[in-house]
Amino acid sequence: MLTAEPIIYGMIFVGVLVLVNGIYLVAFGKSISLSNKVNRRLEMLEKGGRREDVLAQLRKEMDQHMESRSLPLYSLLADKAQKAAIAFTPQQLIMLMVGASVFAFLGLTVGTEAGLPIRIIMAVAFGVGGVFMWVSSKAKKRLNMIEEQLPDAVELMVRSLRVGHPFSSAITIVSKELKDPLATEFGIIADEAAYGRDMGEALKHMAERLDMQDLRFLAVAVAIQQQAGGNLAEILEGLAKVIRARFRLFRRVKAITAEAQWSGKFLSSFPVGALIVIQVAKPDYYDEVLDHPWFIPACFVVGIMLALNMIVMRMLVNIKV
Repeated sequence: MLTAEPIIYGMIFVGVLVLVNGIYLVAFGKSISLSNKVNRRLEMLEKGGRREDVLAQLRKEMDQHMESRSLPLYSLLADKAQKAAIAFTPQQLIMLMVGASVFAFLGLTVGTEAGLPIRIIMAVAFGVGGVFMWVSSKAKKRLNMIEEQLPDAVELMVRSLRVGHPFSSAITIVSKELKDPLATEFGIIADEAAYGRDMGEALKHMAERLDMQDLRFLAVAVAIQQQAGGNLAEILEGLAKVIRARFRLFRRVKAITAEAQWSGKFLSSFPVGALIVIQVAKPDYYDEVLDHPWFIPACFVVGIMLALNMIVMRMLVNIKV
């Protein structure tokens, strides 16, 4: 008969996500939120932090994850955590996985009658999978916001250059006028340039860390202008138009492929939904074939085909622009 255990599993997994996000916000406060009106770097400076200390902390947060890829299990998270600029250290994220797994195990122990091995496996899957999903969501949201902000940032640089500001001042203006996440990123570049780092090198490092093609265009444009000269304002104006056109094209492709994406998700989730409805309406529907030798293999085949359907549909709509 159908039990409430699947619902309990889902509630425990959601609880893991809420717990992880809550711990993150409690540990770092509202300033870590991307919806905050004042960017995090300026807020840290306003609280009395010295410029070099704030720079050191932000650089550590943004670079620490890829430096810890050798840690067990952490290689799964390193790239996403770096793009999301997760302020937790790698060790803290691993501890968070352990804590989330313990929380899930306690929830499974209280809410279900599953055996000990099943509870342990599911708890580890919920703990590791929940943290990975949370980090992936943060990274995706942050990169999407940077892509959306970048054309405005480049156009602001163009206006600053045309009124006579040097490029370093244009970067500083962007870091103060825009919101996070791009404001803090450019603030770090401005601070690094103030302490002697080459501007083109700093932009290149940011582009490689975030793995964004448009930022690579910006870094290359600045590097070429530094070496060969030319009107940087005109170069950046053309770049802003290219970035904005690419952004519009991305959105258009996303809109065109949305139907196919949701079709793939629906086709994969419909059999699962149908199975749940059948179990609710008639719990003994499969009793006559449960003992058949082909029943379990057929279930595995159906599960594999559903997974393949998701993968194939994702490949078909993953259009590179």
